[in-house]
Amino acid sequence: MVCQACGNSIEAGVRFCPQCGAQIAAVASPPAAYPPPNPPPYPPPYSQMMSPRPRVQRNLQTLGILWCIFGAYRVVAGLIAIFILRVTSFHTFGNAGWQWGHHLNPMWMGVLIPIITLVSILAAFLAFLVGFGLLRRRSWARVVGIIVAILSLIKFPIGTALGIYTLWVLLPSESAMEYDAIADRS
Repeated sequence: MVCQACGNSIEAGVRFCPQCGAQIAAVASPPAAYPPPNPPPYPPPYSQMMSPRPRVQRNLQTLGILWCIFGAYRVVAGLIAIFILRVTSFHTFGNAGWQWGHHLNPMWMGVLIPIITLVSILAAFLAFLVGFGLLRRRSWARVVGIIVAILSLIKFPIGTALGIYTLWVLLPSESAMEYDAIADRS
């Protein structure tokens, strides 16, 4: 007999495989009086030939790479926002000022620069952390990924799409069991 899970040869009458621990299904032999069944005239569909990999294993590497790319995107977007705020808050654009009115001074926008810098650095760090954790299959990466995915839902459209994809892969309870089975505990 052969184990259906790992392919290890096992003795007859054993209920569990000594190699992988899978339960061995009893194979009923057909009665000798009947002729053996004819094989199907065509091969089974591809979807039946290959056992599908679970959702987490199929999508984990893609998810990790996308989070790293999203982190780089957040860095670039933050630098562009800081540049635009610096130019608009410290340049007068002619004698009349910023054309918003003579009494409105755009210098108040310079206060936003440290806030945008801090938010951009924090968002990029969290995205890189999730990407690294998922690629390395760290045990904490699933929970952190779910939290960061929820926070990124407000960053339309890229953050929203990545957040929904992350929640679709990591949030279900079956995904928790799958991730725990492949997580690196070191």
